Formats: sequence, C-alpha cells, structure tokens
Amino acid sequence: MSGDGRESEGGEEEVRGARRIPGPRGAADDLDLASVPLPPLPPHGGTAPDEAVPEQAAPKPERDGPEPPAAEPVPEPGPGPEAADGGAEAGTGPEPVPGGPGPETADGGPEARSPELFVSSAPVDLPHQVLKALLGAWALSACSAEETAAVEDHLTGCAPCADEALRLRDAVGLLHTDGSLDLDPTLRTRVLDGCFGRRPARIPVPEWAAPYDAETARLDALLRDIGDSEWHAPVRLQWFEEERQVSRRTTVAGVIGHLMAVDGLLSAALGLDDPLDGGEAPLDPTERTETYWSATRRPPTRAVREPWRAQSHELIRTASFAGRNVAETSVSYGAFALPLQDAALDRAFECWVHGGDIADAVDYPYPAPSAAHLHRMIDLAARMLPGALAGRRGAGLAGPAKDLVPAGAPGRSLHLEIEGHGGGDWYIALDSPAAVGAPERAVAQVALDGVEFCRLVAGHISPVEAAAGQEGDREAIRDVLFAAASLSRL
Repeated sequence: MSGDGRESEGGEEEVRGARRIPGPRGAADDLDLASVPLPPLPPHGGTAPDEAVPEQAAPKPERDGPEPPAAEPVPEPGPGPEAADGGAEAGTGPEPVPGGPGPETADGGPEARSPELFVSSAPVDLPHQVLKALLGAWALSACSAEETAAVEDHLTGCAPCADEALRLRDAVGLLHTDGSLDLDPTLRTRVLDGCFGRRPARIPVPEWAAPYDAETARLDALLRDIGDSEWHAPVRLQWFEEERQVSRRTTVAGVIGHLMAVDGLLSAALGLDDPLDGGEAPLDPTERTETYWSATRRPPTRAVREPWRAQSHELIRTASFAGRNVAETSVSYGAFALPLQDAALDRAFECWVHGGDIADAVDYPYPAPSAAHLHRMIDLAARMLPGALAGRRGAGLAGPAKDLVPAGAPGRSLHLEIEGHGGGDWYIALDSPAAVGAPERAVAQVALDGVEFCRLVAGHISPVEAAAGQEGDREAIRDVLFAAASLSRL
C-alpha cells in the first residue's frame, strides 16, 4: 500500500464498476455521505510505518448544516499519552479511528485529510443487455446515479431501448393515477362512432330503427350480467285500464318472453317467423303474451334470452336490407295499426320500460335512453294522444268535443311542455284527431319532465300523482293526462 492511499481508491473504482441491479434507493443528492463505509485500515506491523497510513475521518459537514454524529471510538490496547496542548505528534498518539475526528496540527487546526469518498454521476461502461435490464428500474427511479447516467447516455443512441423506456415511463404513470377505474359510460358509443367514422357500415341500420337497436342491446347487456337465480326474480308489470291501475306478476324470464311474443308482430309484417306460429296467433299484445305464457310447459329460464336476441337481430338486419319503402309497412296490433317505423319506436319504448322493471327486480342501475331517442319516443306518444282522447270520448270517459273543425284545420289545443332530458313542445288537438294543434288555439298548458311523462305513458304512475305544472282549462288537462295513461298496456 502506498502512502498516498491509491490502492484504496482503486478498490473503490473496482467495486463501483461491478455489474449489479440495485434495490430501491434515493437520488444521489439525497445520499447521507456519513453512512458511506470507509476502506479498512491496514494492520499494525512492519508492513508499513505508522506515518504512512493516511488519516481517515468522516466527511466534513457543509457550512451551516448539522454536524454528522461521530462513530464510537474503538478501544486500543494501551492508550497513548496526549500532548499538553491537546494535539498529538505523529507516531506518539493513538491510531485514528474510522469515522472519528482526525488529528490536529500544532496551531489547533485540522490536519490535511485524505480525499473524501464521493458518489460519482459519470456513466459507467455497461453492456447493452445489462442496460436493457435496467430500464424497468430506471423508469421507477430506482437506479443509482451512475446507472441512471449510463442508461440515459445509452438511450440517446439506441432507438429500441428509447421506445421501450418511453412505454415503461407511461406505464409507471398509470400506477399512480388518481382517476376512477370504472369505464366511462359513453365509451361504447365513442368507440362505435370512431369505428363507423373510419369505415362506415356497408348497409347501415335505418335511422328509424336505431332506438330499437340501442334499447335491445342495452337490455341484452343487463341480462348478460345477472345470475341464473335472478332470472326467477319476481317482476310486477303495471299499466292502466280505463280509470284504474292494474298489474301482473311474472319473472325476469317471463318479461323477456312477453317482449319476444309482441315483437313477433313486427316479424310477421316483415315476413319472418312468428314465435307464436303466425296464422292462429292473436294480434292484441296482451292476448299474445297470455298465449305464450300458457304455452310454456315449465317456467321460462335464461334460455329465453338467445331466441329473443336472435329475433331482434333478425328484425334489424331485415329492415336494413329492405330499404326505405319498408318503413311504411303497416303493423297491426288488433285494435289499431302503426307504420313499421313507429312500431319499432313503440317496441324500443317497451324494451326500455321493461328493462327498468327487470333492473328494479335485481337491484341494478338502468339509465334512461339517450336524449335523441327519448325525444322520438315522446313525440310518438304525443302524436297518439288525439286518437286516445277520441277513443276515451267515445267510451264516455272524457268530456265532449267543444269546437269541431275541418280536418287539417287548427283546433282547440293543449300545450304539452316536456322539460329536461329529450324535452320539447307539442300542441295536442283536443276535439278531433284530424285537427291540427296550434299555439294560437291553446287553452291549457301542462309541464312535465321527460322521464316522468314516459312513466305516465307506461302506466307506472297515476295521472293524479303526475308532478305536472298545470295552467288553463282543468277539464282539458285531466282528459290529456288520463289519455296519456291509457296508452299503456301489458
């Protein structure tokens, strides 16, 4: 060992360049230099004179900083005498202790010490495979200063490692996100819009069939998430007949069977197979449902989901391939008939309402349709209200007509103001289905929330309980609210 301590320094450089993957540690500027181990002192003896041993001391603290605690002195076998002035001459005093204070000069100042240990930030020479293996630790800021410098120097010249490092840094950012892990409710719509925007469908779904397509898909997603036992959960279906509310008890599987039986009316109109064998099946929705339920020999189970979804898919595909003229095809409901485009909207409304019934039975959230689809459902109900008023008037359940006008002429009207989701303004002709509602002939006004109005049309709330803002002719208001509830059915 030379007197200037070069052998010790060379050993430190040798250790520093060794290949290793360090554990988590702080940055280099946060390292406590007092905790860095010093190289061992040589043994006493004839190998080297005492004065050749370099003085070992703890790093000198920075100015105005706290002084690091000194290590406890190691007892020597025979303490040497101390000089009278507090100093010690070379070879006469005790050996310097690692981590302890160094000897002082005659004038009381500290004697010159050996070069202090330091952590170098210069890049070390490591092979490509080792640097590639360090990328994960580098992304987590777990590398030492030398390794960090070596990795970053390597990334400037290695494109594959630079790409991998960028991906790892992005992945580390995801580990510390504070956002919710729940999927965005609009994710499906945005993904589909993006897909269709890049590559439009060769044969798109007609616009009038879009609400039916959306609501059957939403209900199918709900059915996919429920368990086998929940298919037998009790569901109470509600609707209005004349002046009173009636209900029918069934199960989740029974509701899907009801939807499939009534959707068969659209299948028959398009020339598809009717689940009730067509020819002798009744046209009235309630009678069709009772026929289907009575024909099943055992209570329906989740097996009903596949034929119902296959039927709805076939309806949408057939309507898409049929072209524009099919939208006006008449669909008979027995007591009345609707064009196919309105019948599909009616089935979308029914699918949403009964989807909500199922969701309530299994305690599952089920939001309202999109604003555009809900607006079209409300518009269909508003267009059907004059005919429902005339039917109730013929049965003696509504007040007599007060101002008959020719067909197509503006007549006495009620202003129906729908607020919120899917809202708008409609003017309902009060005296004749052939009259036209007009703002200048309005004699009353009713304000309702969009979802609340749909619940009234579905028979889920009473006309008396409807939270409506009312103004004007009280008899006209009552007749319109009860007519809206009469649109409901099983």
